[in-house]
Amino acid sequence: MCVYVCVRVSSSLSFSMAGLWQQLGSLRQGRALALLHLVCLLYLPSGALPWDNKAGSPPLEGFQVVRGNFSRMFLRVGYHKIAEIPAGARNITVRETVKSRSYLALQTKSGVSIINGNWVIDRPGIFSAVGTQLTYLRPNEIRSRSGESITAPGPLTEDLHVYLIYQQPGPSVHYEYSMPLQNTHPTPEPDTPSDILPLVRTADPSKTVEEVHQGDVANNVITEKKPHPNKVQSDPSVTADPWPSYTWTKSGRTECSTTCGTGRRLVLWECVEKESQTTVPADFCDPAVKPTNQEEDCNIQPCPAYWDVGEWSECSRRCGPGTQHRQVICRQVTHVHATGTETAVTVAPELCGLPDRPETKSSCQLKICSQWEIRSEWSPCSVPCGVGQRSREVVCVNNLGDVEEDEECNMNLRPETLQNCDLGACARSWFTSLWSQQCSAECGRGNRTRSTVCLMDHVTDLPLASCEGERPPEVTLCDSGPCQNRLEWYAGPWGQCSAECGNGTQTRSVACIFNNNGHMEVVDNSKCSSLSQPITAQVCRLKPCGVQWYVTEWSVCSRSCSGGYRVREVRCLADNIAPSNRCDPSLTPENREECNKQPCLAEINPSCSDQYHNCMVVVQARLCIYPYYRSVCCASCSRAQKTYPNSLEKNYIHR
Repeated sequence: MCVYVCVRVSSSLSFSMAGLWQQLGSLRQGRALALLHLVCLLYLPSGALPWDNKAGSPPLEGFQVVRGNFSRMFLRVGYHKIAEIPAGARNITVRETVKSRSYLALQTKSGVSIINGNWVIDRPGIFSAVGTQLTYLRPNEIRSRSGESITAPGPLTEDLHVYLIYQQPGPSVHYEYSMPLQNTHPTPEPDTPSDILPLVRTADPSKTVEEVHQGDVANNVITEKKPHPNKVQSDPSVTADPWPSYTWTKSGRTECSTTCGTGRRLVLWECVEKESQTTVPADFCDPAVKPTNQEEDCNIQPCPAYWDVGEWSECSRRCGPGTQHRQVICRQVTHVHATGTETAVTVAPELCGLPDRPETKSSCQLKICSQWEIRSEWSPCSVPCGVGQRSREVVCVNNLGDVEEDEECNMNLRPETLQNCDLGACARSWFTSLWSQQCSAECGRGNRTRSTVCLMDHVTDLPLASCEGERPPEVTLCDSGPCQNRLEWYAGPWGQCSAECGNGTQTRSVACIFNNNGHMEVVDNSKCSSLSQPITAQVCRLKPCGVQWYVTEWSVCSRSCSGGYRVREVRCLADNIAPSNRCDPSLTPENREECNKQPCLAEINPSCSDQYHNCMVVVQARLCIYPYYRSVCCASCSRAQKTYPNSLEKNYIHR
């Protein structure tokens, strides 16, 4: 045991192995091993014992292990982030410590789903992503008590986000990974302890000490060396023992990765002394000739068939008794891979045992269904006679008596809330409104009016011929007194519309009339100025015009003299002023013409001149209305004003 521990901590020993073996050369093998035992005890790390195996495998050199646990009793159903594993992480493990109906899920930092994303549950297997291979295991829900797990060797090329799809209370997830330490440097070996050599010298002073140089200890096989010519043996009659030789031999095999279905196991090797076959530390043998750990198949017999049970489907009903189904298949594992994944095939159900087949159909009930409840009696009929309606209150209530939305109850079973009622035939009678209060004429004779209807059931307006008897009159005469010395506006008939199509205008004449008890006389309109004058013009529209050409006003001439040109926009528009291409091309108006052909005259006012060479652009853009442009482009703006005094202030479309 001590030799094994010494080999493990030998990397921390800094004394010269050549010097040690030089003094061990004169010792027999048993005493050499005893000395090594003492050295091991002296140089064990602080706080470590040779028999301490509880610490587990040490972390990778230059790496630190990050561990964490996630546990919460109640969560809302759905995705919950539990960890973020950074890029560069290695030896990644995420596993459920308590088996549950929840699922693990992975997503990249950029939001790309890797495992169990978007409410889609993937089958177990190997997934390649973020620079590594991720192994997803979900043990059989009947045969295994282990939860889900995801492992990856790394290193990750991108941050990895770990999620839990919560389905069952009390989830518990453990995760861990290794991260490289920052600014990691190898630890320098300590100086050779000063108490080693005295222990060797006092071991057996009667034996000859042979010199063994470091270069002579090659491949962990120590050969016999002749004494140095400058050294004298203490006892010439004593012959030094020959150096032993060491070799690698099989020490056993690891446990098979599976109990059936063709697993894998490793062949183990150990270093032994050739003659005695005694196990010695691995440092005694040459690592270069150590056989590599060989893998071999084991437990190749097929595994017993088992029932592979799927997950239950959703309940067939939202409330009340329903059913749910699941898939049950007989499978047999044919091969168990080193990654932990299995290759299984579907076999005949008889191999799994038909009597032991799990149920594929089960009853379920999410909640108790809500019921319809009648809260009131029928109301009185809506009419005193004839056919009307009556109503009552009907609500949907749950098992606790609370009112729910109507959709929570079965709409096909809803009781009636409206019902017709017949209280017998009504008499058919004439009904009239009251006479209007004002006479239609301010003076003289006029009319007053009222409305007349025939009703049978106080609701329905029947045809006027359905009532018996004579229809009451709807117009009656009235007299507002004689018209004496009154001024009134009289309007003539409307004239013809100004446009044959589209929007136009029509006018009429009005006159101020003096009415003296039937004698009428036209007077000046100013005498009726205190009265409201009727309108004399209104918009008229005989018919739509359809598509036609529209143009703008001509622009300012490009030159004020010696010939220039002016332009305008021409468009084909429909009645709704929408662009159209149905106008007659042969009738297209001109959009450019020559102008100001008269010769240019010398500028009369020398103080009014253009300060810029492109002042005609200012004129064309109609900027001469602003004082600044009139001052810097005085000549051009003045010529444009003289030639077209109104064009600078007009910019509209006309037909």
